[in-house]
Amino acid sequence: MASGAEAPLISHRDDGSDDDLHSELSDEDASTEWPTGSPGLFTWLLTLSAGISGLLFGYDTGVISATLVSIGTSLSGRELSSLDKSAVTSCTALFALVASPISSVLADHFGRKPVILLSDLLFVFGALVQAVSTSVSGMVLGRSIVGAAVGAASFVTPLYIAELAPPAYRGRLVTMNVLSITLGQVVAYIIGWIFAEHGDSSVGWRWMVGLGALPAILQCVLLFLMPETPRWLVKAGKSTDARQVIEKTLGPDLTSRRLVENVVKGIEMEIREEQGNATLANNGAKSGNAWLQRWNELMRVPKNRRALVIACLLQGLQQLCGFNSLMYFSATIFTMLGFSIPTLTSLTVAATNFAFTVLALILIDRIGRRRILLYSLPFMVGGLLLAAFGFSSFKLPSGDTNIGGPAPVTVDAASAMSSQHAAIVILISIMIYVASYALGLGNVPWMQSELFPLNVRSLGSGLATSTNWLANFIIGLTFLPLMDLLTPSVTFGLYGLVCAVGWFAIWRIYPETAGLTLEEATCLLENGWGVK
Repeated sequence: MASGAEAPLISHRDDGSDDDLHSELSDEDASTEWPTGSPGLFTWLLTLSAGISGLLFGYDTGVISATLVSIGTSLSGRELSSLDKSAVTSCTALFALVASPISSVLADHFGRKPVILLSDLLFVFGALVQAVSTSVSGMVLGRSIVGAAVGAASFVTPLYIAELAPPAYRGRLVTMNVLSITLGQVVAYIIGWIFAEHGDSSVGWRWMVGLGALPAILQCVLLFLMPETPRWLVKAGKSTDARQVIEKTLGPDLTSRRLVENVVKGIEMEIREEQGNATLANNGAKSGNAWLQRWNELMRVPKNRRALVIACLLQGLQQLCGFNSLMYFSATIFTMLGFSIPTLTSLTVAATNFAFTVLALILIDRIGRRRILLYSLPFMVGGLLLAAFGFSSFKLPSGDTNIGGPAPVTVDAASAMSSQHAAIVILISIMIYVASYALGLGNVPWMQSELFPLNVRSLGSGLATSTNWLANFIIGLTFLPLMDLLTPSVTFGLYGLVCAVGWFAIWRIYPETAGLTLEEATCLLENGWGVK
């Protein structure tokens, strides 16, 4: 396909019936409003089908927590050390970090659907490799393959949903993907608890990781029924196909057909404008390399740079706040705190995350992205500081702060009572923290595609997602060592400080995008940060 400003934007036109429609619409106002009713059945089905990627993402995050406390000596004939656990968890984030920018290039070239399919195939292969592993290195290999799948899926699924969703419900539908992630975590903890309490511990963990292949196989089948996004189709010169997809989303009535035409024309206008911006960014030169051209446009056009800064800030903050350390190591933490069934205690945390994500689904488009972050982050800080206080009151055996080791043994009845109260305080504080996270920071960063113009949307979203996985890798690799070296109180206090700094940055530079079309949202950063 030709590229650049001289390439035809639409490689073929509709037949005569559509020409009649064009003339019928010529006198209509181009600003026809989107319908205000609920999203149609077709849109919900697409969102739920795409959300299976989120389910896989969440299941993989949750299942490793139960696996780490069930694996025993099954790998390499010995108990896992803190370094082994850190390697098994952090390799997933490392390969997700590598996969995200690569998948953004593939999504631009081949479309959003093929990247979802690729991630599903990697999920299946990675789950099977984990299930048959007999060594730590084999487990790391399987987790790395799954990491590549998670990296691709975590980038492309929110993008796919955002490009299909009506503006008034885009936040809600993207949050459905996050809800799928939290549901996957709940399912993982339930399965982990069942196998830990009622199954053979030597093989139960293999079933836990292997079952992750089933949803991926289901989504592979559903993909044959799912369309490509209309915005990618227009960009690829397939406006006729884009109209058909938007019509299915909105319905066949005349008002919807007018809106279909206006949406397609708006996308075409944005593409022309961005092609002009790209030419200016390259000082009038025409780049033969499409990827390099998009990179230059992302970095040299001021509004695109601002969008990238905001998206990377939100994605980095989502991980540096320490949330996924709880998902990866919650069962390990609750074992240290002396809970008799740590996987069941972890399930209460996952259930809290799920319940408040449902609440976020209801509130996100009403309250707005910016405000829900500014309201929820202070509660995250409070929860983390309360956890730090709880850990400071928890009595560990003298000289033992190894969270990777067995549950602590207190020295007397008074210490036992004090530690029991401290453990309850820590559990409550973690639930406050998780609830606040689920309302805001767990959802809003995945709406990153709202900030980027179409020409750089895939690349910008991919780089922001890479920031998420880089921070995830750092957290996964350093959490247990920090707990050992700095004590749990200092570690949770550091996460609270990160959240406080993040609140100030969001207040300064993150504008509100709720209710705007994707094309309108990108204009907010045209002349500054757009914060009112």
